[in-house]
Amino acid sequence: MSFKQEMTLTAGSVSQLLLRKNWQLVTAESCTGGLIGAVCTDLSGSSAWFFGGVISYANEAKERGLGVNPDTLKTYGAVSEQTVEQMCAGALRLGGDVAIAVSGVAGPSGGTQDKPVGCVYIGWQVKGKSPQVQRFQFAGNREAIREATVLAALDGLIERLTADEK
Repeated sequence: MSFKQEMTLTAGSVSQLLLRKNWQLVTAESCTGGLIGAVCTDLSGSSAWFFGGVISYANEAKERGLGVNPDTLKTYGAVSEQTVEQMCAGALRLGGDVAIAVSGVAGPSGGTQDKPVGCVYIGWQVKGKSPQVQRFQFAGNREAIREATVLAALDGLIERLTADEK
């Protein structure tokens, strides 16, 4: 199955869960550059469940667009649990009911010993609840890392939304 086919199926599952709850998704994307939003809006009727998103690639965009604290960026870096938590909160201030935020090192350069190429933090937050952030280590080239991030972000949202229903 191709990435596009897999993403269409996964985004379709996300859409059904969100429509059932009458919720909208908002995204805050760094390393994926809007790919999560693109995958979601590839589906017809996505305006019923996709609020929108922010591509906050530069630290200044994270600060100004999402309200990430500059001290968080200085202390922990853009690729960190703390930054992604604040990106989730900032996205939810824009609108929507549930947020996905991602920040990582897609490569091929930019990696460090602590945060090598493929290191990605993904966060999920339902309005009124605390964010949940998970660190991933993806392999492959830039495209593969970005695609794996999108799939993990959407799959993680499905897990959280279905767990919430139980």
